[in-house]
Amino acid sequence: MASERNSGRWIPGRRGGWIAVFLLLAAVVGGVIYFRGMTPAVDGAAGSRGRGPAGNRPQSVAVAEVRIADLPIWVPALGTAVPRNLVTVRSRVDGELIRLHFREGDVVRQGQPLAEIDPRPFRAQLAEANGQLQRDVALLKNAEIDLERYRTLWAQDSIAKQQLDTQEALVRQYRGTIEADRAQVASARLQLDFAHIVAPVAGRVGLRQVDPGNQIHANDTNGLVVVAQVQPMTVVFAVPESYLPALRQRIAAGQPVVVEGWDRDFRNRLANGRLLALDNLVDPATGTIRLKAEFANADHALFPNQFVNVRLLLGTQKNATLVPGAAIQRGAQGSYVYAVDADDVVKSVRVVPGTADGEVVAVDGPLAAGTRVVTDGVDKLRDGTRIEVITPEVRGGERGGQGKRRGDGGRPPEGSGQNAAGAADGQAERPRRSAGGQPAAAN
Repeated sequence: MASERNSGRWIPGRRGGWIAVFLLLAAVVGGVIYFRGMTPAVDGAAGSRGRGPAGNRPQSVAVAEVRIADLPIWVPALGTAVPRNLVTVRSRVDGELIRLHFREGDVVRQGQPLAEIDPRPFRAQLAEANGQLQRDVALLKNAEIDLERYRTLWAQDSIAKQQLDTQEALVRQYRGTIEADRAQVASARLQLDFAHIVAPVAGRVGLRQVDPGNQIHANDTNGLVVVAQVQPMTVVFAVPESYLPALRQRIAAGQPVVVEGWDRDFRNRLANGRLLALDNLVDPATGTIRLKAEFANADHALFPNQFVNVRLLLGTQKNATLVPGAAIQRGAQGSYVYAVDADDVVKSVRVVPGTADGEVVAVDGPLAAGTRVVTDGVDKLRDGTRIEVITPEVRGGERGGQGKRRGDGGRPPEGSGQNAAGAADGQAERPRRSAGGQPAAAN
């Protein structure tokens, strides 16, 4: 046993000594870390090296200026394009469809031929009616001659008065028959005209419902084709009833109400128009009232039954205080914005948002024209926080070696402690590059 202990394979006293040393070192290191965390940094050193508390660093934000301008009051709504006239073309007579004079999807004018029904039966009816008329005209002429003769004889007291009266009644009968015959002729001619089907209105024809060769009837449900009048085009939409007084006031004053039609994504304006009519009742289920606007639709941008985003110009707010919508924050006490003073220090200002138009909102609050408000980077702001304004040039990269780039891990701008320390350590800033890709010359 003595030899094994002397060889160093197993020495209990030496093992215990190493453990004690390890514990002592751990305690020393922990104490150093603790006291370094509890000891505040020296302001001068922190300022020169950029390693002071995070709250002393300026917060990088984007700002915009408050504007005073007239703001149009647009009322948005979702509407449906409706043709000014939508007509289902049907035959007014029964017969065989022998010919179509249109192509599906064509734009046709009013009165343009669309289809033709076999006219031969109607021509025969017309000829028969004309023959009946001619026969009755001849009978009337003969009856009128006899009447003149009977009157002469009665004047000579050669015939009874009853015979004269009978002849006069016969003449009146023939005259009535001729009027009926003329009506039959007109009806037959009209039936012949109905065999030639024309467009009742100008517009775009749809898909044909019947092919040539089929027997069609006047009471067919589907008809031959549908013609949609798309010039002008109307759009039906609904707005809350709260806008009704202002609309009625403008209409009563004779002021036109401008309406714009936009696509589904509100990216492209399709047409400009005017308010055409208001419905005569409010929908009690939705609290809205339906309106109809009319658009010239010269370029056929509006299509029947198309969903259209509508903007109705209700009026104009004069001298409105306008701020970007991104600047408005909402808290427990209401809406507010962070205003920036001349020393780049922010202060929250209570506002009351009003009408919005795109990215700007009219607000009611103590904001003067030209006041800078924070639009981006408000997460860490408090009253009294010093900020650093990020310009669009800085967002896209470095601007002349100054400022802070977005996405650079929170590196302070040049002139602050950390960038100054980096320069002292020999960490040179990357040169700017011109449009040609070459390094820009120093200013």
